[in-house]
Amino acid sequence: MQTYLIGVDLGTMGTKAAIFDDKGSLVATAFEESRLLYPRPGCVEQNPEDLYGSTIQTIRQCVQASGINPSQVAALACCGQMAGIGTVDRAWDTPTVYDSWLDTRCKPAIEQMRPLQETIIRRTGGPPTYSHGPKILWWMQERPSVFARIAKFVVPGGYVAGRLAGLQGDDAFMDYTYLHFSCLSDTVRKAWDPELCDTFGVPMTKLPRIVAPWEVIGTLTPDAARECGLVAGTPIAAGAGDQAAGMLGAGMTEPGLVFDVAGTASVLAICVDRFVPDVAHRTLFTARLVPDDSWYALAYINGGGLNLRWFRDELVPELKAKAQAAGEEPYALLDRLAEQVPAGSEGLFFLPHLQGRVCPSDADLRGMWMGFTWAHGRPHLYRAMLEAVAYEYAHYMSIQRELVPESAFSEARVIGGGARSPLWNQIKADVLGLPYVRLNREECAVLGAAIIAGHAVGLFDDLKATSRRLAATAERVLPRPAYHTFYQACARQYVELLAEMAPLYRSLADLPPSSYSTPA
Repeated sequence: MQTYLIGVDLGTMGTKAAIFDDKGSLVATAFEESRLLYPRPGCVEQNPEDLYGSTIQTIRQCVQASGINPSQVAALACCGQMAGIGTVDRAWDTPTVYDSWLDTRCKPAIEQMRPLQETIIRRTGGPPTYSHGPKILWWMQERPSVFARIAKFVVPGGYVAGRLAGLQGDDAFMDYTYLHFSCLSDTVRKAWDPELCDTFGVPMTKLPRIVAPWEVIGTLTPDAARECGLVAGTPIAAGAGDQAAGMLGAGMTEPGLVFDVAGTASVLAICVDRFVPDVAHRTLFTARLVPDDSWYALAYINGGGLNLRWFRDELVPELKAKAQAAGEEPYALLDRLAEQVPAGSEGLFFLPHLQGRVCPSDADLRGMWMGFTWAHGRPHLYRAMLEAVAYEYAHYMSIQRELVPESAFSEARVIGGGARSPLWNQIKADVLGLPYVRLNREECAVLGAAIIAGHAVGLFDDLKATSRRLAATAERVLPRPAYHTFYQACARQYVELLAEMAPLYRSLADLPPSSYSTPA
């Protein structure tokens, strides 16, 4: 009898569910766009009910579209956003919103942790930023009455999986692929660090138990099964962070492979063979992959892909309408315009940190185009945005070379919406001097979650072998040596520009807000 697996990805811009057969072939997929809430400047939230509801609806749509017998689903697993944090009380209700990784309100807590950042990096693998530790301190210090109601802090994938399984607060879990964002863990030992928790006054009783991604945390309740069209008792694996799941689905198992997630965030990850924390630069996170003996170095631009959507919606709405009227993807039209602009955007640079920089943490940094003249147009502005992401990536890779001098990068594999842009892939290949590879599938994170689910119930014995078997190359873009030489100077200038602008933006952040408005 044919066996099926379900993977769910609780992403920032939406929830995707997919059904795969036990050979890794996609059977059905469904997507629902997220509702991001912006109650105040710097605050970005999601309603936990929306996370659960979108999971139920996308699974149900997949089951209906596939026509499979629900009893043939062997297991399911959820992956999801990694640096943000949610909460549950003892009954698995939610005392708080989901505090998104895009939310910057925890800046004071980041500063509170900064004196101990070297210790935090050495133990957890990453520096304090808009991630679990500072967010937990914010709720503890700024909302003490709410904090008292919290039984456990949980990530979105863990919250949804636990609700599907009918867990109680004491059953809350977090798998080890999230620990580098915690600021409170001993990531090598896969444990919470008592000294760090005690230093910052965080009760360890409010932290979830740490599990392997493939641990079966429960089974589908009758109510959840009825809502999503599955069978009660279906096993649910713990799952993993979306980055780790995506890398598993993309066959990222060997040191030297580079992984680019061109999504809401622009994420660059590099497979490494050991835990080497970035103490000197405080930029890269060293994190666990799903296979227990594997690691990767990670850094990202907070909303790098979101910047392109902002440009599309706010600066070129007529081009968006024109493309949609012609049945064309708006980004494809923008790419065609940007292709007419020479490499380097004729001296124009862009800073992509519209709501602060994450790697390293600088909450005051903002976006900027620099060097524009009357000769520049919107195609220049757009190309400069694409190039900025590549320059940031080049900076990340230079740090990794410093940390591990013997590093040899073989190719970059790219997924996400931005992977569909031949222009952007060519720019990145030229800047990094690496072949850029599109895979034979886009649904890598949900596939990774499905592989985890299959491993949890014994369908897949070897995670690495399964990952390699299911990933294949669809398109390969080669770097052009002359362009690479040219772009190296641009990438160095970009890093210098960031360093020079940081003090100015800190000064601007100290200005009092205006209480004046334009008369009616």
